[in-house]
Parts: sequence; C-alpha cells; structure tokens
Amino acid sequence: MRTLTRAPLMAVLAAGILATSLAGCGARDENSSGSDSSAAAPCEGSSTSDAGDPTELTLALVPSGDANKLVETVKPLQDALTERLGIDVKGVITQDYQAAVEAIGADQAQIGMLPPLQMVQACNKYGALPALQTVRKDKTTYAAQFYTNNPDKYCADAPVTGANGLLYCNGTEGGTGPAGLDSLPKMDGAKTVMLQSASSAGYVFPSAALKAAGIDVTTDLDLTQVTSHPAAVLAVNNGDDEVGVSFWDARETVAKDTPDVAKNLVVFALTNEIPNDGVSLSSNLSEEWQQKISDAMEDYASTPEGIEALTAIYQITGLDKADPAALQQAQTEADSIGLGN
Repeated sequence: MRTLTRAPLMAVLAAGILATSLAGCGARDENSSGSDSSAAAPCEGSSTSDAGDPTELTLALVPSGDANKLVETVKPLQDALTERLGIDVKGVITQDYQAAVEAIGADQAQIGMLPPLQMVQACNKYGALPALQTVRKDKTTYAAQFYTNNPDKYCADAPVTGANGLLYCNGTEGGTGPAGLDSLPKMDGAKTVMLQSASSAGYVFPSAALKAAGIDVTTDLDLTQVTSHPAAVLAVNNGDDEVGVSFWDARETVAKDTPDVAKNLVVFALTNEIPNDGVSLSSNLSEEWQQKISDAMEDYASTPEGIEALTAIYQITGLDKADPAALQQAQTEADSIGLGN
C-alpha cells in the first residue's frame, strides 16, 4: 500500500466563531470509534431535563469539498435558525468527521450535521439525539460508487449515458445498490483512491463490499486516501488512480469545472444502500429545545429558500425524522471491517 496522503489538518473555520473554539477537538484515531457493537439496540439519544435555555447555539459541519465555500454557503442556514429560534446560531467547520463528534461530546457544538456512522457514534458515546435525516431525490438512502478510467477492465457491457450525462455500466445507471459487485475482484493490485476511514461512502461501505469480494483494502490495493469526494473523482479523472470511490454521483460536483469527467469516468459498481447523513443534537439540551431545533430545521427545509441553501451545503433537498435502526446499518458495515470498537 502506498503511504497514505492527507491534506494538512485544516484549522477550524467559522464566521464569527473563535478560531480556537474547536481546536481541542482534534480527530481521534479513526479506526477506533468507541461505539457499542452493532448487535446492541439502536441508540435513540437522550436529553437533560433540567437544562436551562441556551443563549446561543453552535452548528458543526464537515467539509465535503471546498471548506472556504462551505463557510459562505452555511450562512443562510445559520441566519434562518437564528431567526426561528430567537437566539444566535453560528456555524463552524471542523477539520473532519470525528472532530465534529468530539465537539458535540465536549458541548462545544450543540448541533451537528454528520454522516450516518458519526451520528451513531455521537449517540453511543455522548447520548446525542439522532434527530433528522437528509432527503435527496426523495430518498433517505444512497449507494457508494466505484468508478474507473479503464472501463474495458471493469465493465461487462458497453457503458451507457445516464440522465445526468455521465457514463455507467454493469446496471449502475439507476443509482440504487447493490450492483456490479462481481467486478470488484478485478481491483486486486489496482491503484485506488478512497477517503478517510470514517467516511461511510468513501471508505466503510466500499471496504465492506471489497472484503466480501475477497479484496483487503490495506494489503490488496495500491491505495491512497484523500480528504474529499471531489478530490477522489479528480484523482481518477487525472489518471493518478485507476479506481475511485465516492457517494453516488459525486462526479456531478466537479462536472461543471471539469467537464471531461463525463467521457473519462465510468461507474461500474454500487455498494449496499447507505443511510443518509443527518442532524444530531447534544444530550446537554432539554427535550424541549431539541424539539425546537428539529422543528426549525424541518420548517426551513420545507421552504424554497431553505432547499436552495441546504442544496448548496450538502445537496440536501429535504429533512425527515431520523430512523435509528436504519442508521445502525452504518455501524454494522463498520463492524464488518473491524472499525466497530
């Protein structure tokens, strides 16, 4: 395996937030979540009955692409929540997924927009309430995808153009997994780009699918890791790697600026469906305030301006009540590759 490459740890960025506010919440070892076994009952979170009314709230987010852009796109959401809740809500960008979990645990953030695995971890470790799940294209689940610049090797049929103008083979154009997984053994020894081990779509679910196909990501791939889905797409598009993984369909996030992904990259396999990311709320809040925040976010997501803002942040088209049992599937997949405890 190649030496893993990571971008330098990003300083915490936020409009109106002290730069040091989350500096003490650095990422822990991402191979050690500290969560309970997936065999346990799904965690439903808790609240603090005697908690006073908060005077301000911090919303933690994790960059899936350009962190500086996210700082700007989160402003309409923080302003809308401030108006609806009657107290100041400030957005903060953490360096990675685990830092956001630890920020909630340390009560340095009371609201977290987290991937499914981190929602489970925040609940198991700190009692954080899994309040809401995102909706995209009327779905609360999605598949991770495997894509390549060498379709002759991985495609059993001729690539077809999907409704989004991008190329697919092996029955992956519908976007619903699993599909094409019998092609994964061909990845043995391939230059492959993935995300950090805490990423459900960028590492956990693809690694579980590869393990089921007899491929160990740590020994059987020429692996490098990057810090965002667009970076993974670009690495394969540029020819640095033969195969990449990401959420379906992360190619759309770079197609405007890098249109040749439409002809260079072909999706050839999809993992099992992954529960969507969502919103976790600190257990240090009262049940009343947890409900107020959930209601405010759902209300905002039901408006045209809310959909526009949330789409700009994480391609979110709606918010729904979280399903702890569905979220637990992310922990099950993590357990299957040794990332559970």
